Amino acid sequence: MIVVGIDGSRAALEAAAWAAREADLRGVPLRVANAIPAWAASGTAQGRYAKIAAWMRDGADDVLTTAVGRVRAEAPEVPVDTAILAGDPRPALIEASAGADLLVVGNHGLGGFRGLLLGSVAHGVAGRAPCDVVVVREPSAPPRGEVVAGIDGSAACARVLDFAFAEAALLGAGLRVVHAYRPLDAGRGLAPVPGDFDDEQTQVRMVAEALAGRREPYPDLRVTEEVVRRHPVEALLQASQGADLLVVGSHGHGEFSGLLLGSVTQALLHHATVPVAVVRAGR
Repeated sequence: MIVVGIDGSRAALEAAAWAAREADLRGVPLRVANAIPAWAASGTAQGRYAKIAAWMRDGADDVLTTAVGRVRAEAPEVPVDTAILAGDPRPALIEASAGADLLVVGNHGLGGFRGLLLGSVAHGVAGRAPCDVVVVREPSAPPRGEVVAGIDGSAACARVLDFAFAEAALLGAGLRVVHAYRPLDAGRGLAPVPGDFDDEQTQVRMVAEALAGRREPYPDLRVTEEVVRRHPVEALLQASQGADLLVVGSHGHGEFSGLLLGSVTQALLHHATVPVAVVRAGR
């Protein structure tokens, strides 16, 4: 099952449309969810608050109806149901996505401050959800038919590649695997590396090892490898322009223990112009 969180914003409707197409490709049902305050969702409010609660529930029904209409337009055959969640949308969506294959949200909702590139709900669920998360933006142009996967040699790379290969195959798109690195001693206070050490070849070999055996299940999938000496955020933002999807891990090498999201992933969620899939490690 795929769960999509919506709130009536344009970005949320784009998320619903993206989730509908994805559910259709995967052959799984879709749940469209909207969160309202717990006291309004419970139906136990009394007096004047009962009228406010009823108004909130009616509003949630309207939002869900509009989103389901968008889902039906994108994928008429997808089984879809709706849910009104109780409480803050971040923990509510996290709880609702337990056991789901994917949680989909828009990059920005109705309640965000003007000028923010990423809303609090998208940021909150991307770091905490028990399943993989896709953050969707309003498209600026038709996609070019390529999925981009960012890898760094960390333990998370296996799941990132699994997700990216499967997604590219579902979409009938190509796959571009990007690994960006900086020289080992580039301004980081490290001792100079030996003169005969070929950093570039080491990085190329890492990518080849990460991809070993992954092409066989997808013989018709066009895979491009890209190893660049550049900051990973810059490299992935450039590589993903116009892509169908950018796939990254929730953490990579060098991240502090306990962070909910790695710094590269956070930057990409803020600045990427395409949908971003955040793949959880160790599922």
